[in-house]
Order: sequence, then C-alpha cells, then structure tokens
Amino acid sequence: MIKENTVVQIERVVLKSVERTGNLPDDTKRVPLKMKLKGRLVTKSNLGDYVKIVTQTNRIDEGYLIDVEPYFKHDYGHYVEVLDEVKDIILRENENSL
Repeated sequence: MIKENTVVQIERVVLKSVERTGNLPDDTKRVPLKMKLKGRLVTKSNLGDYVKIVTQTNRIDEGYLIDVEPYFKHDYGHYVEVLDEVKDIILRENENSL
C-alpha cells in the first residue's frame, strides 16, 4: 500500500490509436498516445490502481499508478576512450587560439 501524499507517476491514454491523425508513420499510428505525469497521491493506493494526483501546479489529474517516487533512469552509456582524446585535442586547440 502506498501512502497518500507520496510522490508518484501515473500514465493515461490521451488518444486511442484509431483517434490519431493520419499524418503519422504506420508504426506510430498503431499505438495509443500516452501521457505520464508526476504528482502527489490523493488517497492510499497500490501500483496499477486508477488514482488521482495533485501536480506541482496544483492541477488534479488521474491515471494508472505506474511508479512510486520516480527518478530518471537513463545514463549516457559506457565510457568511450576516444572521446577523452577528442576532448584533449579540443582543449589544446582552444589554448592555442587565445
């Protein structure tokens, strides 16, 4: 059970696939347009429940609860040695131009 006032992320369908414009690539048209929002949970709930949240702009919105205390889960990949060499070249060239 997730306590009320916990920061969560919800998801809801904005447009079903049949409602989307015809000016999209086929692979895009086949899937619904979804929206993800973060906010504070209004009532105690579980993952997957249809819930209401209050966003930072005090807007009340609703959708399916998909994450608790969400954070960015991306990175810039593994270390690439050649980029260090490029950085050194650029720094040397900039020192010479001063």
